Amino acid sequence: MIILYHNGDTIVELANAKGFGIEKGIGKSIALVLVDLAQKYPAEILVWCHQSGKEELNVSAIEKLMHHKKLVLSYNPSENSLFGSAIGYVDASLFIKMNKAVSFPTWQMSSVVGCVHAEVLLTLNGKIPLDKNFDYFLCSLAKVAMPKGLCCYSEPQLLKNRAKRIPVQASQYTLFRFVKQHYRTRWVFLLLFNLFLYERKLPIVPFLFSLFYKNRTKRNINLDGIKVQSSKKVIDKATVDVIIPTIGRKIYLYDVLKDFSKQTHLPKKIIIVEQNPEEGSTTQLDYLTNEKWPFEIQHIFTHQAGACNARNLALKETQSEWVFLADDDNRFEATLVSDIFGKIKQYGNLVVTTSYPQKREIKKYTQVIQWPTFGAGNSFVRRDILANVKFNRAFEFGYGEDGDFGMQLRNQGYDILYLPEPEILHLKAPVGGFRTKPVLRWHNDSIQPKPSPTVMLYNLLHNSNEQIKGYKTILFFKYYRHQRIKNPIRYYFYFQKQWDKSVFWANKLKQQNEI
Repeated sequence: MIILYHNGDTIVELANAKGFGIEKGIGKSIALVLVDLAQKYPAEILVWCHQSGKEELNVSAIEKLMHHKKLVLSYNPSENSLFGSAIGYVDASLFIKMNKAVSFPTWQMSSVVGCVHAEVLLTLNGKIPLDKNFDYFLCSLAKVAMPKGLCCYSEPQLLKNRAKRIPVQASQYTLFRFVKQHYRTRWVFLLLFNLFLYERKLPIVPFLFSLFYKNRTKRNINLDGIKVQSSKKVIDKATVDVIIPTIGRKIYLYDVLKDFSKQTHLPKKIIIVEQNPEEGSTTQLDYLTNEKWPFEIQHIFTHQAGACNARNLALKETQSEWVFLADDDNRFEATLVSDIFGKIKQYGNLVVTTSYPQKREIKKYTQVIQWPTFGAGNSFVRRDILANVKFNRAFEFGYGEDGDFGMQLRNQGYDILYLPEPEILHLKAPVGGFRTKPVLRWHNDSIQPKPSPTVMLYNLLHNSNEQIKGYKTILFFKYYRHQRIKNPIRYYFYFQKQWDKSVFWANKLKQQNEI
């Protein structure tokens, strides 16, 4: 482990780097010194720390935290990140509004303290410019490499005491430059528009300067040469319970159970929650008892429709070390469970979501990456971390319950990794969807909410104010093409009423379904 202490502009001290004199770093950017260290010590973990935080650096925790090579960790105790809240106008991802009390996925790296394996820097050398602004370099590296498989986290355990604040705030020139270099060009225009619309700022000069910078995200980056093998032990018994909510899919569910019965690593128990809202109805799943299965089947029948309620009922009945959240129209190979456990051991993660393509769908992501949502029908979760999470019934019959469930996990410090292999085929059965046609409370309103109140609820729960405003701007322009009011002024006032109605119902849902 090599530790580099700096003052924000240049290095001031090196620890554990024999044969690499500090004079070699004089006049060089901190990023360049890090790369030089990586070339001389290619098997080491490289640590950076602001000199004011030297006494608080939690050196003893670093090797445990860096449990595999494809990780970058950093931490900034300050409330504001480098680009401030304004970056939310252009980035709607969960990586913006960080929970700094726990390990949290983000590309917003910090120069205050952090660590990376030398092999990562060597692989990216020449791909990411070594900016003099160290914070900018770290954020750029993470933003470009995260979609390629680099796992990046805000990690509070890097510091013993998180009270110290080292404020670092980028100028508007730097903000616009970053947006131009790491997002599509149109986002620079949207950033300018949103700053004027919501903050009455019009930074024309920073906007114009940013147009001269080239985008960095299209560079050919391949991190596959960095071998991953986590040192964390996350599997002990390797037992798994499967939960499956179902409604009116008797044939499809049978095929799913047959696929499970062929597994080389059999589940211990499958919990099926069958829903039929018709009064007096009984189960259709006669094969659960008419046939013999190589695992226990627990069958729950309920007249209450809704996947959120069904999954919560099933989660209460789980007992194994792991839980597989599945769906009733999945198909998969006999090695699915064993292959997923192999990936979990390799990456040391407690939550994984698999590739979930439909027939003839081309797979978009081919690397293991930090996933921006959660798959309620194709995910493995270790059961002990589910004690304080459940599917929020405010999202029942709407959209966003799986994304919300994923955010609950992340806010406890458990990231979600996407596995490109093995994959689960999602048949998207034609009898699927909301077959009971529920009448939602706002359906009879004279002014219909826009967006859906459940979509708004997710935004209110998990996004920053700037992200919500940025989403509002995009929705305004997208929806304009698909509605009948063509007078832009009349349309604006009508859209505002729809937005307010959505906020109203979202808050109603939140109040009535507090978790």
